[in-house]
Amino acid sequence: MTKKRIVTIIGARPQIIKSSALSRAIRTAFSDKIEELIVHTGQHYDENMSSVFFSEMQIPLPNYNLNVGSGSHGAQTAKMIEGLEQIFLTEKPDAVVIYGDTNSTIAGAIAAAKIHIPIVHIEAGLRSFNKAMPEEINRISADHMSTLLFTPTKTGLNNLQNEGFSSEISFKANIDKPNVYLCGDIMYDNSLYFSKISERNSTILMDLGVSKEDFILCTIHRDSNTDNISNINSIFKALLDIQVSSGLKIVLPIHPRTRGKMSELLDEQLRKSIEKNENILIIPPAGFLDIIALEKNARLIITDSGGLQKEAFFFEKPCVILREQTEWIEIVENGNAILTGANYQKILDAFKYLSTKEDFSYPSFYGDGKAAEFICSKIVEDLG
Repeated sequence: MTKKRIVTIIGARPQIIKSSALSRAIRTAFSDKIEELIVHTGQHYDENMSSVFFSEMQIPLPNYNLNVGSGSHGAQTAKMIEGLEQIFLTEKPDAVVIYGDTNSTIAGAIAAAKIHIPIVHIEAGLRSFNKAMPEEINRISADHMSTLLFTPTKTGLNNLQNEGFSSEISFKANIDKPNVYLCGDIMYDNSLYFSKISERNSTILMDLGVSKEDFILCTIHRDSNTDNISNINSIFKALLDIQVSSGLKIVLPIHPRTRGKMSELLDEQLRKSIEKNENILIIPPAGFLDIIALEKNARLIITDSGGLQKEAFFFEKPCVILREQTEWIEIVENGNAILTGANYQKILDAFKYLSTKEDFSYPSFYGDGKAAEFICSKIVEDLG
């Protein structure tokens, strides 16, 4: 059998981590059936994305980097499409693999679909039902250009079926008759795998002077929270009051941009109170292994990150979600998380409720930890 030649598109840190699950499955179980080339669009520049990071995370270095950098959605996506098309024409892959909902995702889909290369969309079917979010536009469009769609949850499968996708599996899938699979979540694969590495390698708990269950992990990065003066003040006032009332420390890994917005938009008295509070630990963005260590040992997680919502569930931690909607609706419906948006009182109420709730359950919403192997098997079988 001739190897399937695939090009994997990554552009943001979470996509790099997600792609490691597929690369690992290819390396360990499909090296004789799949050849993978990796293209980094350069959508997000991160000084932590050094070769040391790739080595530590056992992630193959990209074969190409487009270095598109930041810019408006249109300008950034256009540069990606142009660069990706040239690579596809040169490399002639059997399929292009895209992840999630970023501009790199939609650029990879458009560039491939226009020249008739099958698209494999991992994390298909996720919907916030809020088209004001650029991510929603990207994920819907990418799904409708794909040949193989791998959805992590039953909710995602239902969303695709409601949009007209058939559950019938074709022997040889194509863009007009795509195959849709419920496969579980590759980030669950990764969380299980990297949890063990994190236990061996991460020293962040010792570095911060925190111990198991004596702190809250919080992350805030969405523009709707950081760039809105009312929202950012509401969130930080709630965090301050939660810390004071609970006595728990709050570990807050924060991007320089968000820290800048704190200086620019926070009420001066509130900002000073936060800065003086020795139990609110504001730190630079943490690496993935350190984030896992913090997630596993926190009492509770407060976040507007989609990834951390799921990882909170993976590590059996309650979660306050600082958003109005979530793609991971099952963890809310199951009582593991509460949507609060940036509403001060809702944040306090959610924290109080989740802090005292005892009857948590953790069904296997996200599969068995072998999603990447399943995806590889279908790439080999379904693309003829």
